[in-house]
Amino acid sequence: MTSQTLFPLFYEQPRPLSSGEHANLSFTGNTGYAYAAKTNAVPLVATELPTACRHFPIVFSGDQPAPVAVLGVRGEENLFVDADGQWRADTYVPAYVRRYPFIFMENEERSQFTLCVDEKAASVVDGRDNPLFDEAGEPTDLARSALAFCRDYQNQHSYTMEFARAVVEADLLVENRADITLADGQRLAMSGFKVIDEARFNKLPDAEFLRWRANGWLALVYCHLLSINTWPSLVNQVQSPAPAEAETEAAEA
Repeated sequence: MTSQTLFPLFYEQPRPLSSGEHANLSFTGNTGYAYAAKTNAVPLVATELPTACRHFPIVFSGDQPAPVAVLGVRGEENLFVDADGQWRADTYVPAYVRRYPFIFMENEERSQFTLCVDEKAASVVDGRDNPLFDEAGEPTDLARSALAFCRDYQNQHSYTMEFARAVVEADLLVENRADITLADGQRLAMSGFKVIDEARFNKLPDAEFLRWRANGWLALVYCHLLSINTWPSLVNQVQSPAPAEAETEAAEA
């Protein structure tokens, strides 16, 4: 599923964070994850794959295929966010989700990143309880922490995309589809995503294999392959849909 705006997933009104415009802005940080309740997949970066692979299937999705965590098998349904907007206990919260409402966005020349905040986020409010800027207009520890998190995320995103491009260039991806039969016999189907073909991966030339090892990409492939074992756990969380058969696609972030 493709977003209906030009903004990244979740973000409705991201604006560059500045002391001039946001001097009286506070970040509550305790409003839950309701903003993620209607997405069935979110992007992952390389450093979180070893943890994420124990909790979600990891597949490749998007116009430029990249790793995403599958959070649900129906459109607009995240099985890890409950009716109160709380994330399922004892399961990993992807960095993309935790980063919200902050984000690095490129300028039109794609030469510079700027820290932005989604002014529409429920956790962003007027007031001085948890300000992003102090009385002198300097960033608070909260703002500096958001900057550091987004900078680290952006660095990891760049590295992850380098890995994803290598996967595509090596022709390792194949189209995949999840056909799911629920306990009561009703069926779901999920399509629109790709996975690494293990047989093709095992045939990488020795020199290429060594290059992947040097770049740290082999572990990412293994995490992806191991994550396939989490499909049954995900399916066990699914409630029967109203129609006898439904089909959805992996979200494109």
